[in-house]
Amino acid sequence: MRLALAADHAGFPTKQELVTYLKNRGHEVLDLGTHSTDAVDYPDSAEAAAGALKEGRAERAIIVCGSGAGVSIAANKIPGIRAAVCHDTYTARQAVEHDDLNVLCIGGRVVGLNVAQELADAFVGARFSGEPRHQRRLGKVLAIEARYLRA
Repeated sequence: MRLALAADHAGFPTKQELVTYLKNRGHEVLDLGTHSTDAVDYPDSAEAAAGALKEGRAERAIIVCGSGAGVSIAANKIPGIRAAVCHDTYTARQAVEHDDLNVLCIGGRVVGLNVAQELADAFVGARFSGEPRHQRRLGKVLAIEARYLRA
């Protein structure tokens, strides 16, 4: 899978490890930075990763900040992005299967590296179920987004 990975300074160590881990598992990884622990603003990281999805350079994205919350909020401002903070594998998998999640947000200060790797595996290994009830619900989410884009 083609994955975009990005992080702010708080998420940098986890992101670096995930880049290597995911490449070793056969994924094509687009590393969008940051590339150090020097302070950067999380909205920039979120926009870089979400932008890669919108431009078709990646199929999904993983963004890491301190808690995962900031990058999730920022990424969800971009039309077509469905980002969620996931700190357990059930949510990382289920959000793809039921909600067509395309951006996994992780708190680098919340979960350890092993859990981050498990989250990444659950996220990239899951597929949207396409079941009618999930399609109906996703359609409602997309309709909400469309209404507010027109407003």
